[in-house]
Amino acid sequence: MFLIDTNRQGQVVTDAVVNQSIDNYLVNDLKLPGHGLMMYVNRPAVIVGINQNVTAEVDFHYLAKHDVQLVRRTSGGGAVYHDERNLIFEHIINGDPQDGSEFGNYTVFANPVLKALAAMGVTDLTISQKSNLMVAGKKFSGMTMFKNGDGYAAGGTIMYDLNVDAAHQALIPVSDRPHRGVASNRVPITNLRQYLAPEYQNLDIQAFKTALLCHIFEVDSLDQVETYHLSAHDWEVIDQRLAEKYATDAWNYGANPGLRSYQRLTLPTGQLHVNFTQRHDQLRAVALFGTVGTPDDLHAIADQLTGQPATAAAVQAILEQPAVIAILGEAAVAPLTEILTKKA
Repeated sequence: MFLIDTNRQGQVVTDAVVNQSIDNYLVNDLKLPGHGLMMYVNRPAVIVGINQNVTAEVDFHYLAKHDVQLVRRTSGGGAVYHDERNLIFEHIINGDPQDGSEFGNYTVFANPVLKALAAMGVTDLTISQKSNLMVAGKKFSGMTMFKNGDGYAAGGTIMYDLNVDAAHQALIPVSDRPHRGVASNRVPITNLRQYLAPEYQNLDIQAFKTALLCHIFEVDSLDQVETYHLSAHDWEVIDQRLAEKYATDAWNYGANPGLRSYQRLTLPTGQLHVNFTQRHDQLRAVALFGTVGTPDDLHAIADQLTGQPATAAAVQAILEQPAVIAILGEAAVAPLTEILTKKA
């Protein structure tokens, strides 16, 4: 196993959109042969799974108020909150690593982390529900995987000293409201800091990352570890992939199951995300979300629009209702009508 350095020109990258796209580049484009491991830190962000509906997972008012990124990964799993006191690890496999690693086997990829944490003083470590890493019966990491040909990525979080209150506020409780997409399984979570040996309890996140990696590779210094450093060319391709897909609102906000078209509106009342499917001149599915009104308000308006003809008369009849105007504002009527009635 070798280390993959995700710094850019020697500078730590904490943009969650960028970090989340690196694994895709490594698996889909670069395809370094063998078994690599990368570990990085994100600034505050909510990461949702590829099959999740953001309207059922995220408090958009909280994200806007606290400048929290929303990022969609290309693997499955539930929604998680990251911040600067949380590590993300990812194993990157291309071809046959000849070390027993295999796609779908979470245990083989969790074991190096669990073994290192045990060496750092953490006891009562287990794996639950195949992909959750637990300490004293509480979750400190959830793992996911994705595959492309002979390459795949397998990774998860390591909660060192995450702001748990922020995580609870950014991620909304599981709703009984029907929606397409995979719902997150909310379980009790905890940080590892209190379970570590005293010498590891007061480190900054980069020092903890270094200590953990040294234990994983069983070295005294990371200079002793075979390392691949992302090159200027690597970053050029990563930037291109970001511009094409991973940094776009259409991917992070709009790629929700059952909804094909997406557009963001900036209104006097706030940000409104418009996600819908139009087929045979009918609005087959509509989702409205963002910082305009409450989620219940926007769900109610979207429900009224769903099933309507995709005509200006039908859409305006709903948007011009006094109760709807009170939520969206008059400025929303014309642009939202144009979006929803534009021929696919």
